[in-house]
Amino acid sequence: MSTGQSERTFEVTEDDLHAYADGQLDAARRPAVEAWLAARPERAAEVALWVRQGAALKALFDPIAAEPVPSRLKPHRIAALEKARRWDWMKAAAAACILIAVSGGAGWYLRSATWATEPASERLIDGAITAHSLYVKESRHAVEVAADDKSHLVTWLSNRLGRQIDTPDLSPQGFTLVGGRLLPALADTGTGPAAQFMYQNPTSNRVTVYVTAASTADHKPYEWEKKDGLDVYYWANDQITCTVVGDLPEAQMQTVAKGVYEQLTWRPDPAGRT
Repeated sequence: MSTGQSERTFEVTEDDLHAYADGQLDAARRPAVEAWLAARPERAAEVALWVRQGAALKALFDPIAAEPVPSRLKPHRIAALEKARRWDWMKAAAAACILIAVSGGAGWYLRSATWATEPASERLIDGAITAHSLYVKESRHAVEVAADDKSHLVTWLSNRLGRQIDTPDLSPQGFTLVGGRLLPALADTGTGPAAQFMYQNPTSNRVTVYVTAASTADHKPYEWEKKDGLDVYYWANDQITCTVVGDLPEAQMQTVAKGVYEQLTWRPDPAGRT
């Protein structure tokens, strides 16, 4: 085999790497990709992260695959929203050009336009992380209403969110409820105010659960990411959005998030009740 043939045999593309991470790569290509990764530790670590992300999402959200697709997620509606977003951006760009020509002061306007195009799910995730980071280190003021007044906490937050919610029981995962608080609504998310529940395990590790009413804005139905050193699990349905935030070993964090998801996911009642 010539040198040129050898190089072509071992040429690895981004598509190969993604297919490898998803378990979709042709068996004949796997040895070449594995050899290529073995010589490139940084890319190997990146692909390993893709594999873990895929496994985490599959473990948490596989039940969604069996549920009816909500109308807001149907392809024709998403395509219409995307077309409207592109048109809004063209109008925003035109307005920005006018502002620049008139006063040169379009910087803040462009910043607002960029914010407006970001999915609501990303803003909710950022809000959950900010609230987690702010309160998880507190001792006396970690929550507004403590767990020993859970009945009042649940009633108060349910009324403010306009949704009947409850505090997930995470005792099987080793966490007990510390309490909760009400947080202000985030701009352009279409959700209203948020409820934050805080949990703690015997070693004082804390996780928070950030819940809002369902979003009326464009957003992703579910997402997993690592941001600011924290693991974040987000999902949404026709009733609520929920973001679980924590700094735990990956497997433990996944177990906690799955426990929250299973308890706070509404499914259609077979008898037609709501």
